[in-house]
This record gives sequence, C-alpha cells and structure tokens, in this order.
Amino acid sequence: EKFLQGAPLSQSALDHHLSHLRKWLARPRRRSRAHRKAEPMTLPETQSLYFEDVSVGMRESYAKHVRASDVVGFAEISGDRNPIHLYTASLISAVIGTRLPGPGAIYISQTLRFLAPVRIGDEVVASVEIVELAAKGRRAKLRCECKVGDTLVLEGEAEVKIPARPAPQ
Repeated sequence: EKFLQGAPLSQSALDHHLSHLRKWLARPRRRSRAHRKAEPMTLPETQSLYFEDVSVGMRESYAKHVRASDVVGFAEISGDRNPIHLYTASLISAVIGTRLPGPGAIYISQTLRFLAPVRIGDEVVASVEIVELAAKGRRAKLRCECKVGDTLVLEGEAEVKIPARPAPQ
C-alpha cells in the first residue's frame, strides 16, 4: 500500500505497481479461511424515495475506507489508472443511486471539482444534499462533496430526475 501514498506516480510506475499488486492479490492462500482476517464488504443500505418523499435539505452520506484492492478494482473497471482520481466520484454515485434519492433516479448532469488526493488508508465520506427541487420534470439539484477527515477532496453538484410515486391500483 505504501507505493500509492504520497507523491503521484508516473503512468509506467503505476502500471508496474498495479501489476505486482494484482499478482499479490491473486496469489494462492496458504492459510485456511478460518485464520484469515475478514474484511467485510460494506455496501450502502438501499432506500427508494419518490419525488413526493424528498425535500430541500435532505442529506445522505456513505463512508468508505480506501484499500489497495479498491484502487486496482477501480482501475480495472474504469481504465483510469490515476490514483489521484481514485473513485471519489463513484462514491457520490453510490449515495445517489442507493440512498438519496435511490434506485430509479436518472442522472441528468454532474459537475465535480477534485480538490485534493485520496490515498490508500484514507476514510472518504461522500455526501449529497438536496438544495433545489423542480416539480416540472421531477428534478432535484444535489450538492455533492467528499471529505477525508476535515479536508474537502471533491465538491460539485448533480441534477437528477426522480420517479413519481406510482398511482394506487
């Protein structure tokens, strides 16, 4: 994990380290499952809100401890091997897609500013807050931010379309 802490690496150095990390993660395990230190996977609890359920000022957050395997997984899925980008923007998407407003919301737009790096070992807290609602089109404007401790590492806003409550049958 040390190689990703501190100063940014060149593309070739990062590719080299990611290759070694992938091999290390794929190595055969010698100890039984019972002796391994468990690292539970935590996913945000899902809630579905309809446009009629939300109001300005509602806020949801999701905290994630950054592990080396997260960086490798993100690089593999996205093709983005820059450790500065990491996956802070995807944590915002996790909050919007699972908590506020949740499944069924459709992204219209998103603008983000990356203010500081996120490193292996950091705990990132991603938060979204409804700052504006428009009944026409059932749209919500969300303030988005990610923090590591008291340091703001990402800020921006997103606009989403929120589904209406289904009519009673």
